Amino acid sequence: MESLAGPSDLAADPRLLEAVEQFNQGDWYASHDGFEALWHENLEPERTELQGILQIAVGHLHRERGNLRGATVLLGEGLGRLSRCGAGVLGFDLAWLRRNSARYLEALQQEEPLEGLAAPCLRPAPYGEPPVD
Repeated sequence: MESLAGPSDLAADPRLLEAVEQFNQGDWYASHDGFEALWHENLEPERTELQGILQIAVGHLHRERGNLRGATVLLGEGLGRLSRCGAGVLGFDLAWLRRNSARYLEALQQEEPLEGLAAPCLRPAPYGEPPVD
């Protein structure tokens, strides 16, 4: 995983990097635990961003376990939180994560197949480019 450079000291925390790796591997339960621990320890502006990401992870855990209603609720809550983060402070490409998660949410709401949708991942924000929301 590329290093996440950003204004937040949290971006260099090895526990964050581990939770990101777990998220990107689809290990939703473990990534949720990692993000939740960090969420409890941090204040704004990181706190809302961490909570939005962990809610998206839990949404995908529910989806994986067949709880589509729970998946819909948690993805919606995560998207709502991340919409308040703008570009974010942890160095993630939140615009991409929001678009990806919105596609999953829409498919769940419309009861459409989820196959073929890009797997969610946390990737570094593009550098030198203005954030796209």
